[in-house]
Parts: sequence; structure tokens; C-alpha cells
Amino acid sequence: MEKVKKTKNALRSERESLQRYHRFLPTLELKKQQLQAETRLVDHSLQEAEREEREIMDGLRPWLRLWAEDVDLAGHLELREVITAAGNIAGVNVPVFQDVVIYQKPVDLFGSPPWIDDALEVLRRLVRLRVERTVLREQKRLLSEELRITSQRVNLFEKVKIPQGDEHIRVIRIALGDMQTAAVVRAKIAKGKQRAAVSGTSGVSEE
Repeated sequence: MEKVKKTKNALRSERESLQRYHRFLPTLELKKQQLQAETRLVDHSLQEAEREEREIMDGLRPWLRLWAEDVDLAGHLELREVITAAGNIAGVNVPVFQDVVIYQKPVDLFGSPPWIDDALEVLRRLVRLRVERTVLREQKRLLSEELRITSQRVNLFEKVKIPQGDEHIRVIRIALGDMQTAAVVRAKIAKGKQRAAVSGTSGVSEE
């Protein structure tokens, strides 16, 4: 255990620190619970986006033969902008997905297969979903990092600072009690010596 000053000022300082730890700990625990709940919500949103993407991909299976044709679908679309807003989740600043701006190049209606419009619409949905998932993953990263830091602080208060403060106060109180007892003993000894000296002087007989 670290060296502790065994004085009344040190005792007062330790008590004040311990009060602060007990006051802040519930706030940290509440924040930890909020972060855990919000992280679960983001996980759920990610799972939903992944499920929707799988459904789209499953719906494309009948088109596989058509997609095998020499048609540059990706060349018709260009992701111009990802629109996000600044959000705050459980005190953490995070990006919030809103939309994407996708430019679609003009389609040659005579030189392109008849299904190209439907295929491009599916691609637009896939691009939007994947961008949304990227933003959600960034949310989760930021929330997880804050959760890690908050959990460390909760553990620090619960397992280190509060027990340490209790122990410091116990040690200081014992030391102060010992010093007080020693002072009383010294005072009694000094008083006894003084009485003995006075008694010895008064007891000298005159010749």
C-alpha cells in the first residue's frame, strides 16, 4: 500500500475524496448501462441492414444469367455524396446516416437490355445499404470505445479507489488514535513526575 500521511488534514482529504468517488460512481454506472443498451441497438440495426442485403442478394439469384451478360452496371452509377448528421448517443458524438447521393448516367434505351433499369435500382439499394452499414459500424466503434473507457473508470472506482480510500482512512484513524493514546500516557507520566517532585520537596524535614 502507498505511503499515507497520518495527520488530521490527511484524514479530512481522504474522506472528501471518498465522498466524491461514491457520488460519481452511480453516474458512471448509469452511463455504462446506457452505452451497453445503445450498443445493442446499433448491433440490431446492423443485423437488420445485413438481413435486408441478404434478401436483396437472394432475390438476384434468378437474374444471375442476365447479369452475366456483358453489361457494365457499376459504370452507370456513381456515389457522389454520403449525407450524415451529427448525433449524440449517451453523451458520445456519432455520425447518423441520412442518405446518399448517387448519380446515374443516362441509359441507352436502345442499346441496353430491358432489365437494366430494375438492375440499377437494385444496385442503388445495395449501395445505400452498404454505406448505411459503414456509418453504423463507425457508431458502434465510437460507442464501444466510450464503453471501454467508462467500464475502466467504474472498475477503478469500485475495485481500487473506494477500497483504497477506506483502507487509508482506517490506517490514519488507527495512527491518530495511537498518537492520542501516547500523548495521554506522556501527559500522565509528566504529571506523575511533577507530583513526585512536589511531594519530595514538601517532604524534606527541617533540622
